[in-house]
Amino acid sequence: MLVAEDEAALAAQLADALGGAGYAVDTVADGEQADFLGQTETYDAVVLDLGLPRVDGLTVLRRWREAGLSMPVLVLTARASWSEKVQGIDSGADDYLGKPFRMEELLARLRGLIRRSTGQVTAELRSGGIVLDARHSRVTCDGVPVRLTSHEFRVLSYLMHHRGRVVSQAELTEHIYAQSFDRDSNTVEVFVARLRRKLGASVIRTVRGLGYRIGAEGE
Repeated sequence: MLVAEDEAALAAQLADALGGAGYAVDTVADGEQADFLGQTETYDAVVLDLGLPRVDGLTVLRRWREAGLSMPVLVLTARASWSEKVQGIDSGADDYLGKPFRMEELLARLRGLIRRSTGQVTAELRSGGIVLDARHSRVTCDGVPVRLTSHEFRVLSYLMHHRGRVVSQAELTEHIYAQSFDRDSNTVEVFVARLRRKLGASVIRTVRGLGYRIGAEGE
């Protein structure tokens, strides 16, 4: 998740809330950094303030869309003008939230954007006996609650959101660690091994030379 917000206190609150909800979060305070990271990193969604310094949020958003980047973008703004909201939507925003806002609403809107971008229709993701509740960061296996670490949850959540598709080790690494973290793709194998011990050896399949998959092909 990328948070582009120049108000330091709000950016910290957003990073804490999103981190607590199981997301790896990168934060930037100006439009130039936002544009660069959006064009060089792969994000599941972006929280973008319109009033960014150096390059404004609308310009950043237009640049991303002109470059063919399709990640969901939730626009934040203190501006009340309906015409500016229309501009945001026309520039490629997927949703709009005015300041001040409730953090619970922002998290719910982001969950909805990510679900739709990955073809999911409900807040609960299912594969066989595994149920992942994204709203409360909970996982059950055949109805029994399963305790997962934050990184185990991120790996499982990403695979469940892309159920039936083979996900490479590199792609998983990009999505479970923040950009500032020392990324090590070998740790993905460790998290997958732990998930198999907790959920069952056959839940996550290894597709040799390609990556991992949950669901599909006979489930």
